[in-house]
Amino acid sequence: MPTRRSIPLFITSALLVAACGERAQAPGRSDTVAVRETLPAGPPPWTPKPIVVAPRANPAADSVSASGPDTAKAPADSGSRPARKRGGYRPMVLTPADSARWPVQAPPPLPGSLLPEHRIVAFYGNTRSTRMGILGQIPKDQMLARLEETATAWAEADPGRKVMPALHLIATVAQGKPGGGAKYRLRMGDSVINEVARWAEERGWIMFLDVQIGHSTVEAELKPLLPFLARPYVHLALDPEFAMTKGGVPGKRIGTLDASHVNHAIGVLAGMVDSLKLPPKVLVVHRFTQPMLTKASLIRLDPRVQVVIQMDGFGSPAHKQDAYKFFIVREPVQFTGFKLFYKNDKPMMTPEQVIGLWPSPLYVQYQ
Repeated sequence: MPTRRSIPLFITSALLVAACGERAQAPGRSDTVAVRETLPAGPPPWTPKPIVVAPRANPAADSVSASGPDTAKAPADSGSRPARKRGGYRPMVLTPADSARWPVQAPPPLPGSLLPEHRIVAFYGNTRSTRMGILGQIPKDQMLARLEETATAWAEADPGRKVMPALHLIATVAQGKPGGGAKYRLRMGDSVINEVARWAEERGWIMFLDVQIGHSTVEAELKPLLPFLARPYVHLALDPEFAMTKGGVPGKRIGTLDASHVNHAIGVLAGMVDSLKLPPKVLVVHRFTQPMLTKASLIRLDPRVQVVIQMDGFGSPAHKQDAYKFFIVREPVQFTGFKLFYKNDKPMMTPEQVIGLWPSPLYVQYQ
């Protein structure tokens, strides 16, 4: 099994600029009802506009993932590793035990669910930083055009599966200094979130709010985000790397979240889906080491919230495949995701290569 040292780890390089203002704290009551008065009476109008490429005339020529992991055949382990091609890529192989873990027995998707009908392709980062990901590295119009082009490439690589572009904003950013309340995190102002939300809404895309809790809690950091999560196109992500639930300074050591933290987020989102008549939400959880997510088998599956565990490490294709196998495949939850780094992957895997993983990731994120 790869060691932590042998798997490239992602540590955010800048724990963000001071230009982003912190929102006022949410009310101190602990349940979702406590902030319900801040939510709209119903979801605003929004029409999803996924990218679709018609299937080829010869179905056999399509990607192995076109029918999803429920019916596609897992790549068997032949007993010896296939030769690596140039750049370190080799086709993924699994042991019979690994293959038997999938597909996960989960509730059938509700109407309006994004997965597994869609593959989500997201650009990650923060619009107030050029160092945290593609979302803030290049001018807005250039970034949006590039996301649409990238999502189209994924649709072409897997014809017949809809592709939903997504803007993945780090809305609560871990900090290397205590800050107000000694929480080691900075909340983005409403204007930052609303700006990115408007870009997504106008195009019929979706948006993720990514939460790095620092020394705060998942419960506390979700409260001020509820008015945004009340929108049908806004979804949630949790980043255990910067969850210092066992102490320490973000960026100095890798944090951790437990299934209980994830289940709290699931409960909040599920309650919103019911009370506001929203389509099911997607919850993404980052992971690239074993301790980052504890007791994963206890994560509660709820048809109102679709859970994606995303492989978040960078490096060579061989290293990334090993991390995917050890930390994602062998601890199944529901759906899987895969992160690609423009600057740190050497080389960056192609859509066809990522689609060929088992189970095929239905959430793909670019940083």
